[in-house]
Amino acid sequence: MPSADRPLTRLTGNQARIAQTLRVLGPSTRAELINATGLSRATVSAVVGELTASGLVIEPGGTAPAGPSGGRPAAVVQLDRSAGLVVGVDVGRSHLRIAVADLAHTIVAEAAERTVPGEESDAAAVLERAAAAIERLLLSCGHTLGDVIGVGFGLPAPVVNPAGQIGSPNIFPGWAGLTPTHELGARLGVPVCVENDANLGALSESLWGAGRGHQAVVYVKLGTGIGAGIVFDGQLFRGVTGTAGEIGHLSLDTNGDICRCGNRGCLELVASGAALVTALHPTRPDVTDLTDLVRLAIDDDAACRRLLADAGGHVGVALGGIVNLINPDRVLIGGELGRAGALLLDPLTASLQRSAVPAAVAALSVGPGILGERAEVLGALALVLREPERLVSPETPDIQAAG
Repeated sequence: MPSADRPLTRLTGNQARIAQTLRVLGPSTRAELINATGLSRATVSAVVGELTASGLVIEPGGTAPAGPSGGRPAAVVQLDRSAGLVVGVDVGRSHLRIAVADLAHTIVAEAAERTVPGEESDAAAVLERAAAAIERLLLSCGHTLGDVIGVGFGLPAPVVNPAGQIGSPNIFPGWAGLTPTHELGARLGVPVCVENDANLGALSESLWGAGRGHQAVVYVKLGTGIGAGIVFDGQLFRGVTGTAGEIGHLSLDTNGDICRCGNRGCLELVASGAALVTALHPTRPDVTDLTDLVRLAIDDDAACRRLLADAGGHVGVALGGIVNLINPDRVLIGGELGRAGALLLDPLTASLQRSAVPAAVAALSVGPGILGERAEVLGALALVLREPERLVSPETPDIQAAG
């Protein structure tokens, strides 16, 4: 379906304003729409009535709780599924995860696939696989690409400009210089936006997870590599060139080993999943991935527990510096290493508290993310729902670069 035929693109004025607010907030009461838009009660009621009559807005029968002064619960309105769908994609070093949602923030379908180690460096293969998986998932729930108004695409790499170009060839080989917004958009024929995966995890945890209700959230994804996302008042902080949050390449030892980024003594060299598996290899060559390492640590393997404790201590030092700089009120730990729970979190928290100034520590809570392995793909959905201006049209793509 051409973009001009999608229902929301035909709206103007206050109808467009209310529809966009519902897209960002999800199911809302009329009072919430009044607060978010600044429109009068009469205008909101009239516009909601118009959108309901057109079929774009529905009142599904749900209610919001009564306020502190009592009274009847307020009726909730939301965008109908006919308004369109959004798709989220999370590309990792060992997985491809996809989710489909409607504009009322309801998950319609999800799927995940394991990938072969090294496959993530073949951009063309990943893009083809992602495009095919999106179409299969849509078909499985009775939809097509014509129903999709945008795709959010997450990668473990820095996104260095608004067009979605990938930077730093040393961090995610095979993708540097590519613009997946164009590459994937050309394959699907729908607008695409691209974001770093840790940023997406931060966004979803802030909106729907353990960071909800907090003013400044730092989400750290501890997996094969290490990355972080920062959210202030519900908005991602990306920095000037999109590299804010690259905590994995914060140097802990200026005389240390050379990191793949070209720096010395980076956090990734001592606390990433890849570093931990390598460190364990001389005594436990049978442990080849993080899943095994975390499982053995939970089962009381002394070597694995020590590695996690040491890693937590190193991450805590790095986070202490971050806390001193931006003074967040919530730090969340996600990624595969986050599944280790207290084995990682306790030494991490103790190290952070020693490294940060007391006033900052007093205002801070540290805990695990609650969205688990879905955090990044849910963040990709949130990006499309909340920041439609990030979507890049597929009208003039250059897909040759991916080959």
